Amino acid sequence: MSTIKSTVLLCFVFISIVLVMFVISVIRVPQLSAEEMRSKGVFILPRPRDIAEFELRDHTGAAFDRANFEGRWSFVFFGFVSCPDVCPTSMAVLGTVDRQLQSGDSELADQFQGILVSVDPERDSLEALGAYATAFSPRFLGVTGSREDLVELTTQVNVAFAKVPLAEALTQEAPSPEALADAYTLDHTGNIVIINPRGHYHGFIKLPHNPETIRLTYQTLAAQF
Repeated sequence: MSTIKSTVLLCFVFISIVLVMFVISVIRVPQLSAEEMRSKGVFILPRPRDIAEFELRDHTGAAFDRANFEGRWSFVFFGFVSCPDVCPTSMAVLGTVDRQLQSGDSELADQFQGILVSVDPERDSLEALGAYATAFSPRFLGVTGSREDLVELTTQVNVAFAKVPLAEALTQEAPSPEALADAYTLDHTGNIVIINPRGHYHGFIKLPHNPETIRLTYQTLAAQF
């Protein structure tokens, strides 16, 4: 009799373990291994780097500094409003990630912050920057500042940018000073920079950007932090 009871008990324990493992597998947030992240162009720093103080402005006119990174995971793209290809594509990807998160785990969504830092302060007014950034998600921020202030941040997160004159303007006969001043585009790093909730430079995601990769990267980092 005791043997039968022991067998029944063992079967019950085994079934319980299987059920628990099944439930965990269903509700567990999908994550990526370090190898999977690297294979998808995601590079996490062995030791996150502290970011020194800087001061920019967000599209509402409020000061934007190191404290604005704290408390949430920030996915930051450095670009400009009139960028013809990489910027709108990458911002659209971040917008997709934001919508996916909002339709799922509200806590994860609240901890995700999408930011566009304009490296073209001469042409990108706060109003234009705000309209552009929030077109991809009303929760996104547009941020900019003087070139000197931008460099204070970009050099710390391995981002470079430079003005490039447009050849067609230079070949025009007697172009006006205004036309020459506006006849440029910008070369810039296409990485999405990851800033952790302590305000530290945590890593970056190389081009091309993929919503699934970014979402899984964020979920992995948030779960492990």
